[in-house]
Amino acid sequence: MEKYAVILGKNPELSLVELKAFSRRFRLGVRILEERIYGSNKSFAIIQAKEDIEKYFRWIGGSLKLVRLIGEGVDSIRDLEYSKLFTVSVYGRRVDWKEWRRFGSMIKEVFKEKDSAKFFKPANTYAMPSELILKGFPKVKDVVLLFVDDKVLVGETVRVTDPFELKKLDVERPVVRPTISIPPRLARVMVNLSEIRRGNVLDPFCGTGTIVMELTLQGLNAYGTDIEEGRVRDAKKNIDWLRKEFRIRKYPVLKVCDVRRLRKCFPRTRFDAIITEPYMGKPLKYKPSRGEAIKIAKGLDRLYYQAFESFADVLKRGSIIVFVFPAFSLSNGEVYRRNRPWLEELGFKVLYRVSEGEEEHRIVRDIHVIKFIR
Repeated sequence: MEKYAVILGKNPELSLVELKAFSRRFRLGVRILEERIYGSNKSFAIIQAKEDIEKYFRWIGGSLKLVRLIGEGVDSIRDLEYSKLFTVSVYGRRVDWKEWRRFGSMIKEVFKEKDSAKFFKPANTYAMPSELILKGFPKVKDVVLLFVDDKVLVGETVRVTDPFELKKLDVERPVVRPTISIPPRLARVMVNLSEIRRGNVLDPFCGTGTIVMELTLQGLNAYGTDIEEGRVRDAKKNIDWLRKEFRIRKYPVLKVCDVRRLRKCFPRTRFDAIITEPYMGKPLKYKPSRGEAIKIAKGLDRLYYQAFESFADVLKRGSIIVFVFPAFSLSNGEVYRRNRPWLEELGFKVLYRVSEGEEEHRIVRDIHVIKFIR
């Protein structure tokens, strides 16, 4: 087992939940030793994990960097491998640019014992993955200093998530409909939450195909359906683009299908997981009152109830569903999240739930991870 730090994304709670599911999915044996939550892009977790985490880290969606820890104490910088160009990322403590430059100069002096070296200044006192990639990562080194209580841990970034790949998946595909599509990064998170490694996976509200694209990219047996024929055509255009751009041979199964009639659409297919964001109502022009939110949620639950009845017809026992229910930011500043006891009546058990959404959003994603137990 190796010791690492994982730099978490803008939603640390979701990042940690995904990290645990990601570990189970790829059998990485992740043990979280410490968590430090400081806000967007500054939070981190100290972990132990199998070295295979370096191989699979590209498939994580909610974290930014994987840092291999080298030692404790600033003197550990002497154990770093030489790099002609490097930067310094500091987490766990507020530092000004004067102190940041002092750290950079210390590392530069160590590297200069082997050859010339220089360091570059990121936008903040920590480098984002996009900055590292543009500078030539992994050839360019990101030296990481993590301040934990009264100690400092020294490490170097060994893997980053690729924001340029995710942006390409988001904006360069032929059909882009932001109002009905989830971000590719979130699709990747949801695939990890399902813990699926092989088998048949269905998105029964596929829309333009964001989740199906991610499943296909990861080599899974992907199925997508939508009640609207135009949406399925859009998804096919995006899949054709994906296969060409990323040189993928697999092609998912895409069908026009009413989510309430899945057995009719798939009479002989059983699924190992369902991953989906359903229709979540008409766009809201303002933050609703609690009464208005309850009324909207009750109306949507009629569709969701019928969808889960249909899920039971095509799922294998023990399968996982990752399902986004809407929660509502209310006019009084609270968030309304609805409990659904009918899930248990239909043979489903909620394992956990986690929210994703900005404070100013009117609808917040209430992501449920659910097991089919009937």
